Amino acid sequence: MASDREHCACCSHPASSPSVHQTLSEMDFERGIWSAAIDGELERVKSLIQKGTQPNQRDSAGYTALHYASRSGHLAVCKFLLDNGACASPQTPGGATPLHRSAYCGHLDVVKLLLHHRADPMLCDDDGASPLHKAAERGHEEVCQLLLEHCPALCSQENKRLQLPYQLAPQGDLQQLLKPPR
Repeated sequence: MASDREHCACCSHPASSPSVHQTLSEMDFERGIWSAAIDGELERVKSLIQKGTQPNQRDSAGYTALHYASRSGHLAVCKFLLDNGACASPQTPGGATPLHRSAYCGHLDVVKLLLHHRADPMLCDDDGASPLHKAAERGHEEVCQLLLEHCPALCSQENKRLQLPYQLAPQGDLQQLLKPPR
C-alpha cells in the first residue's frame, strides 16, 4: 500500500515541505510603518502617514518608526517622521531612544538631526547608558564630539556599572576626548 505522503510522478514537490510561519505581530511589523522605516522606504512611510498611521505608533516591542530609521541611518525617513509629528526622544521599554540607536551605529547626520529636533542626550537606558556611552563603546569619535559639544556634562555621567563614557572607548584619542575635566 502506498503511503499517503507519496506524490504522483508529475509532482516535483517533496512529500512534506517545511512551511513558513509568521506570527501576527511579525505580519503587522512587515505591513506597518516600522518595516518601511528600517528599509528606508520613504515613499511607503509617506503613504502610511497620509493614510492615517501615527508617526509615534509603537510596534509590539515598544519601538517607533523613528527608532528603526535612526538605527539604519535613513536620514530622509527620520526627517520626514520628525517633520510630521514624531517625538524626538521616545523611549522603548528598555529606555533606548532614537538618539541611542543612531549614536551606537555611528550615524552622524541622524544624530545631528535628532539633536536639532531637541532629542534629549541626557536620557539613559535601563543600563544607565547615555547616547555618549553608546557612541564611545563603538568608537564613533565624530558622534562623541557632537554629543559633547551639545551637552558637555555627558562625559561625567556614569552608567549603572559606574562607568564613564571614556572607560568604554577604545584606547587612544577618543578616550582623551571623553575624559571629564578634573
